[in-house]
Amino acid sequence: MNRVQNTKMILWLIVGFAAAIGLNRFIFGLGATTNLTDKTPWGLWIGFDVMGGVALAAGGFVMTAIFYIIKREEFYPFVKPAVLTAFLGYMAVVFGLIFDLGLPWNIWHMIVFWNPSSPLFEVGWCVMLYSVVLLLEFSPVALEKHKRFAAAKNFLVKYRFLFVLLGIMLSTLHQSSLGSLFLIMQYKLHPLWYSEILPINFFLSAIALGLMMVSFESLASHWLYKRKAETNLLAKLGKIAVWVLLVYLIVKMVDIFLAGEASLIFNGSFESNLFITEMLISAIIPILLLGSRGIRNTNTGQWIASSLVVIGMVFNRLNVGGVTMLSVTGDSYVPSWMEVSISLGVVSSAILVFLFVIENFNVWNLRPVDPQAQPDTLPSFDYSSHAWLGVPNVASITKYSLAFIFAFSFGMAVIPAKQLHSKGILEIEVNRASGKEILFINGNRDDNLVSFPHEEHINRVGKENCNKCHHYVLPNYKSSNCWECHSSMYQRVDFFKHDWHSSASGANLKCFDCHMRGVTKNSSSAKQCTDCHPSYNFSEASGCGFEKYFTYSYADAMHNLCVTCHTEKSKELVDAKNLSLCSTCHKIEPPESIALNLNWQTTKSRFNNVVLPVTENIEED
Repeated sequence: MNRVQNTKMILWLIVGFAAAIGLNRFIFGLGATTNLTDKTPWGLWIGFDVMGGVALAAGGFVMTAIFYIIKREEFYPFVKPAVLTAFLGYMAVVFGLIFDLGLPWNIWHMIVFWNPSSPLFEVGWCVMLYSVVLLLEFSPVALEKHKRFAAAKNFLVKYRFLFVLLGIMLSTLHQSSLGSLFLIMQYKLHPLWYSEILPINFFLSAIALGLMMVSFESLASHWLYKRKAETNLLAKLGKIAVWVLLVYLIVKMVDIFLAGEASLIFNGSFESNLFITEMLISAIIPILLLGSRGIRNTNTGQWIASSLVVIGMVFNRLNVGGVTMLSVTGDSYVPSWMEVSISLGVVSSAILVFLFVIENFNVWNLRPVDPQAQPDTLPSFDYSSHAWLGVPNVASITKYSLAFIFAFSFGMAVIPAKQLHSKGILEIEVNRASGKEILFINGNRDDNLVSFPHEEHINRVGKENCNKCHHYVLPNYKSSNCWECHSSMYQRVDFFKHDWHSSASGANLKCFDCHMRGVTKNSSSAKQCTDCHPSYNFSEASGCGFEKYFTYSYADAMHNLCVTCHTEKSKELVDAKNLSLCSTCHKIEPPESIALNLNWQTTKSRFNNVVLPVTENIEED
C-alpha cells in the first residue's frame, strides 16, 4: 500500500470509531458523552469544530479576493482547492454544531423563528448563505464532466464574480461576528483575550489563517500524491501573510496596552503563560520564519510556518471559546475522549471527501491519481495468504469498508455502559444530622440535578400510591430504572418490543400465545400484559398505550411525572399557584458530592454527608 491508501485507511478507522460514539451521543444525549456543564456549555465542539472550523475555511474568501479582486492571477492554482476546502470546512462546522446542539433536529428553527438582535442569528444565516455560495462557486468544476449540464455550468461561470462578491461579504460578516459573540462576556473572558475590537481581531486572524491554511493544504496534498510542491507561489503567499500577521500582532498588543492590561502578560499566571504561548505560535515565530527570504523559499520553512499559524489560530479560538473562562467560572473542563473522537471523525470525513474530489474532478491542472486504485493496474497478492480481494479499485473499497466496520464495532465495545446510563440514575444524599433522605434527579443527563424530598412525597401521597412514580417494572426485576424503558433521550420509544416477544432469541412466543384465534391480530384481541407479568403496575395515565406500543422519551417522562402532578396540586392547594413553574424545582445547585460523583463510587462530601448511589436492580424475584 502506498501513502495514499495508508492515509485513507487511517482516516476510515477514525471515522468508523467516531460514528459509533456519535450514534451513542444522539441516543443517550450530551450528558452521557461529554464533560460539558451549565458553567461550561461551550467545549471542544464549539471551540474547535465550529469556531476553529470557520476560521480554517477562511482560505476560500481570501484566495478568491486575491485572484478576482486584486487580480493576482499567478495564484489561480490555489483558487479551486481553497474554495473546496472552505466548502468542506463549513460542512464540518454544520456537522460539529449538530453534535453540540441539545436538540439538533431543531436546527432549522433559525430559518423560521428570527431573532435579528442576536449575533448567533447573523452568524447562522451568514454561514448558511456562504455555504450555498461556496457550492455555487465550486459547482462548475463538478458539472464540467457532464455535457448535459453545460447550460447550468455556463450560467454559474457567467455570474461567478457575483458569487465571489457575495462570498467575500458574507464571510467578512460572520468571521468578525464570531468575535462579537464574546463582547457581552466582559467579566467572564480573561482581559488578555477580551477586547472591544474582538470582531476586528477575529477578522484579521482569519485572513492570516486562511493564507496559511491554503499553504498547508497545498503542501500536504502534494506530499500525499508525491507531486512537486509549488514552492515559489507558496513563498509569495508567505510574504503576504507576514504583513497580515504583523498587523494582527500590532493591533492586538496596542489594544492590550491601551486597555491597561499589559502587566498581565508577564505576571506568571496560567493565563499569561497561555497568552505568551499562543502569540509565539500563531504570530511571532511565523513572522520571523516567513520574514526570512531563505526560510520562506524552502518547503521545510513553509511547512513549519503554516503549521504553526494553523495550530496557533485554532488555539486562539479555543482560548476565547472557553479555556480562559474557567478561572472566572471556577469550573474544570477537560474534553472527554468521546468529544475528541467525534471532532477527529468530523475532520477525517472532510479530508476523505477532499481526496475523493481532487481524484475525480479537475481541481488541479493535473488530476492526481491513486496508482493502486486504477482499473488497469495489475492485481497484487498477499503472498503470506495468497488472498485476492478483487481488482485494485474494488479491493480498496473492500479494505476501507472493513476498516470502518472494525472501528465502528470497536467503538461500540469500548463505550462504558455506566457512562451512558448512570447519568440518568437518581443519586441519594442522606444527611447525618437529620437522617432524612433526599433524591437528586438528573432528568436531562446534564448533571443539572434537582433535589427531590422523597420521604415528604411518600407522606403526602401515601405508601400505597408509589405506583404513581414507580409505575412499571420489568419482568424478574424488583424495580427498574427509568432509562430501561425510556431508552431514547428525546424521541418516544417502543417499550413493548413486539419483535422481541415473537422472536426465537427473545420470548419465543407464537401468535396465538397472546392473540385470540379467528379475529384480527391487534391490541384488542391480545392478552393483557399483566396476565403474564402480574408484577407490572401499568397505568394509562403514565403516557403509555398498548395499542400503539410507545412511551415517552426519557426527558419527557422525567419532566411530565413532576409537572403533571404539580399542575394538579397547584389548583387544589391554596398557596401553591407557582408549583408547576420550572423554578420551583430548578432553584438550587446540588451539593458538590452529588454533582461531581456520578460514577457509581461512594464518596464523602464536604457537607459531611454520605452519597449512596442507587444500584442497578438485577435481583430476580
